Amino acid sequence: MVIAIDGPAGSGKSTIAKMLAEKLDFTYINSGKLYRAITLGCIRMNIDITDSEKVVEFAKNTDISYEKDSVLLNGENVTGLLHTDEMDRFSAPLSSIVPVRHIVNDIIRRLAGSCDIVVEGRDMTTVVFPDAEKRFYLDASADSRAKRRFDQGVSNLSLEEIKTAILQRDEIDKNKIEGSLKIAEGVHYLDTSGLTIIQVYEKLIKNIDFKLRKKNGPEGSAYGNCS
Repeated sequence: MVIAIDGPAGSGKSTIAKMLAEKLDFTYINSGKLYRAITLGCIRMNIDITDSEKVVEFAKNTDISYEKDSVLLNGENVTGLLHTDEMDRFSAPLSSIVPVRHIVNDIIRRLAGSCDIVVEGRDMTTVVFPDAEKRFYLDASADSRAKRRFDQGVSNLSLEEIKTAILQRDEIDKNKIEGSLKIAEGVHYLDTSGLTIIQVYEKLIKNIDFKLRKKNGPEGSAYGNCS
């Protein structure tokens, strides 16, 4: 089974997706981490992020994989290095490179071939898994999203600077040539601005068909957790 979640930066989708995966015993996939891993690798190799040809060549020839909640870059667990201001700044334009999106989407689809997964990103419900059993779009105001990111304490930017960066990221995500951020037809939309994480989780979990997700139900399941 695939549960796909989209939404802008700071809407709470990463936290919610991880909570759902843990509760359901599914594999959790954060598509943004894959783009950030490629970004990290390019920076280490002194590859200009705006040089799409070199970025694509690097992505094609680099071993990028997911292991439980961790992203491995050529066998190295780089998860702890992916959420910095530098990664925030460079991963957005890199993720706009269409061939790179194809590479990342292929990685995610391969993982979904034998697993129950909860996957989140910008185009999971529109491009990667338009026929997923459950599709959600989480949204929130720019002020709410900036406050959440600021409270995480992972950025050296001020609250106002974070808000500006988020709005700039929104523009990039909404205007990508392929895989742009948009609300898909038939997706379950939820504004999380005034909700706690627990409240959002409860709304989503109630929306999920228990007969599809229970692996030990009367009819069993055709899926398995590959984590």
